[in-house]
Amino acid sequence: MGLPLLLLLLLPLLPPASLQAGGSAKCTSNLDYEVKQPARLSAPEGGSIDIPFSFCHSLELASDPKVRISWRWKDYHGEFIYSTTPPFTHEDFKNRLSLNWTKDQRNGSLRISNLRREDGRSYFCRVQLTTRNEGEKMWQSIEGTKLTITRATEKTTKDPTSTTSTTSTTSTSTTTDGLGVSGDKGRSEFWPFSKEVVVSMAVVSTVLKIAILGLMIYLRWKRSKGVPAELLCGPGLSKDGLRVG
Repeated sequence: MGLPLLLLLLLPLLPPASLQAGGSAKCTSNLDYEVKQPARLSAPEGGSIDIPFSFCHSLELASDPKVRISWRWKDYHGEFIYSTTPPFTHEDFKNRLSLNWTKDQRNGSLRISNLRREDGRSYFCRVQLTTRNEGEKMWQSIEGTKLTITRATEKTTKDPTSTTSTTSTTSTSTTTDGLGVSGDKGRSEFWPFSKEVVVSMAVVSTVLKIAILGLMIYLRWKRSKGVPAELLCGPGLSKDGLRVG
């Protein structure tokens, strides 16, 4: 098998997105160079997101193109948050950024972990490389990717008969009768009484107090009229209401 025929058979096996010295990766959009990113992405707070990117060009590369990938955020001229060469990670993203990309590829993704609400901005990928005849070239995504951070899913459990708030050691609940019951590890500190029982006890106590007060007023009034104590108190009772021998 001749060498030309062998190369022809191996050509389809080469990675279509690889960078080769002296070669180019022309853009389908007829631009000289371009970086492509999704327009919008969303992810929950506390989660992770991969922002994919790919780039193309019609440049003739140097034998060592020294491809460098960097990322900006907020706007087209915003701060850099990541760079492969020299290695750099923005203080706000320490231990939260990782780039899934190898130097011979024209696509990859930037992963942002442990997402925060303030991460909801636009992100722009920039490519820089060395060409054979034109020296250093760099270009960047124009629109970037708008990242939206959604609220983390909150899981709540509701009891059909009571509402309960639980801590690590103590729980407090409100019963259907409206009286609070608090306890440690399921033990109640007092028995809940119904509203009817409480009201009835209060009414009885009030009536007794009124009756006693009325009797005292009546006795004082009779005494002021000069009525003998025996008539007021009955036989065998003193005027103070005490029984005598």
